[in-house]
Amino acid sequence: MFDFVRANTRLFQFLLLILILPSFALVGMQGYTSMMNQSNSVVATVDGQKITQTEWDNALREQTNRVRAQNPNIDPKLFDTPEVKQQALDLLVRQHVIQTAATKAHLYVGDDQLNRVFWNDPQFELLRSDGKVNDAVLAARGQTFSMFSEQLRRDLINQQVTQPIQASALPAASNANLAFDAFLQQRSIRVQRFAAKDFAGKIEPSDAEIEAFYKDSANADKFKLPESAQIQYVLLDLDSLKKDVTVNEDDLKKYYDENASRFNVAEQRRASHILIKAPKDAPAADRAKAKARAEELLAQARKNPAGFADLAKKNSQDEGSAANGGDLDFFAHNGTMVKPFEDATFAMKAQGEVSNVVESDFGYHIIQLTGIRGGDKKSFAEVRPEIEAEVRKQLAQKRFGEVVEQFGNMVYEQADSLQPVADKLKLPIQTATVTRTPAPGAAGPLASPKLLEAVFANDALQAKHNTNAVEAGPNQLVSARVVQYNAARVPALADVKPKVREMLVAKLAAAQAVKAGQERLAALQKGGASADGLEPAITVSRAKPADLPRKALDGVLAADASKLPAYVGVDNGDGTFLVAQIDKIEARDPALIDPKRAEQQYAQAWATAETLAYYNALKARFKTTIKAAAAASAPAP
Repeated sequence: MFDFVRANTRLFQFLLLILILPSFALVGMQGYTSMMNQSNSVVATVDGQKITQTEWDNALREQTNRVRAQNPNIDPKLFDTPEVKQQALDLLVRQHVIQTAATKAHLYVGDDQLNRVFWNDPQFELLRSDGKVNDAVLAARGQTFSMFSEQLRRDLINQQVTQPIQASALPAASNANLAFDAFLQQRSIRVQRFAAKDFAGKIEPSDAEIEAFYKDSANADKFKLPESAQIQYVLLDLDSLKKDVTVNEDDLKKYYDENASRFNVAEQRRASHILIKAPKDAPAADRAKAKARAEELLAQARKNPAGFADLAKKNSQDEGSAANGGDLDFFAHNGTMVKPFEDATFAMKAQGEVSNVVESDFGYHIIQLTGIRGGDKKSFAEVRPEIEAEVRKQLAQKRFGEVVEQFGNMVYEQADSLQPVADKLKLPIQTATVTRTPAPGAAGPLASPKLLEAVFANDALQAKHNTNAVEAGPNQLVSARVVQYNAARVPALADVKPKVREMLVAKLAAAQAVKAGQERLAALQKGGASADGLEPAITVSRAKPADLPRKALDGVLAADASKLPAYVGVDNGDGTFLVAQIDKIEARDPALIDPKRAEQQYAQAWATAETLAYYNALKARFKTTIKAAAAASAPAP
């Protein structure tokens, strides 16, 4: 039999080929068909025209490329969010809606208009100095001149759809004033606050009241303990590897020698100066006069260097240093001072030396060097701890790179225990209790959403397997296994009675604060009530809320102030009730916005609102639909 097979090898190969090829063809066709169906799936429709997944992918890619071109260092992860993907889809739908409206209205842009815009609008930056089109710039954008022209023509046509709406928005100045007054109007008020904490001490709920509050179904979620898991975990990071790293003394000295410049102490100098002001844009005659005066003072300073401070106090025009005898304290040669001043100071040889007259943009300086420090090199003994820490870190980073794969393999292949990887890499097994979201104040791996997601996955909860190695941070891998799972539950009253009592007291105290506040409000509205308890007057607006909570501020500014004094009471919802007496209406603060700019901003906002309303009307007219699940399924760029 085997002899027959060997003798007819080619025949058997041919028969196998006949059997295998149809299977590959079927599977390959199914995969190709599946891929095509996905790329051609409809994500939106406009006037019966389909917008496919492929178009959306391309729009998202173009949007990403545009942003990256403007911000090369932007984090790519910012593009992989539902909001960004939805924004790209919304923009794509908008383009289709506007194009459909332009087509239906038979809008057109002729060659003359197109050329006028192209040759006269500097924003395109496509013209060379000789007046010809810069094809290199277009090529960098992946376009030819004809492609760019057609795109520009489409844009100009589309602009005709919305520009008339924008241009028609001409709100009156009185409307702008009313709108900005509503936002920036100021009111002079006096307030009285009623806080729950002021009533809590007098409330003593009975056990029956506490039990009733606990059993109330409306309060069940307040006492419910979230699901949790008691876990063991091992952490591989630089700190865990540093302790086993051995450093050689010769290596430390070699590092010191190779990085000698790092251990130099930057030289600093202290100087005093006399300034005769002469701005660089002052007339030449004034600068010449100032220089002559500086030369006179230089001669006096060199004649009596010890009296430099007194000379500076009497003659220097630098208000910041003259009172201190011209002293400027220590500074480095790093641009702290203007360049001519620094250069002259660091060119002097000895302490007490006086410079020539130095010219700067501020005028003319006479400088005296009064101190020198730094400029020397730290010894090996001084910096040895710093070097050792750095070398340990470098060796730990190298070791980390070597054992990353081993760590991941071991926690996966020996999934029933963390002990093998802990023994192999000398890592401690740590314990913790975690919930699905990081606990307040959590740090390190316990604050990692990725690890918590892995801990509460089915495999970890049900099979009690190790999680895969999770990157919880830079140079930080962690794996955990669930020791015990605790489902969400409502604890017994005895276990949470102090908390229940505290919440009940807070609720009752808040109710008493509201009641007291409402009674005070009613008394003030009735008239004749004493002003005792009202705080000193303050002026508030939406731009300057003082210390008022948002809800209280809204209540004060929305209150009818046609008759003053007016009164308003607001339950802030945080255990406080505020009573306000409105005494005076004041005009908006002119420092916040001038009338002209307010009118412009209001017109712009109005035009935007009108255009948006028109666009929404077009969407409805052209029966635009967007699939609800589209944004969630969009691919990353």
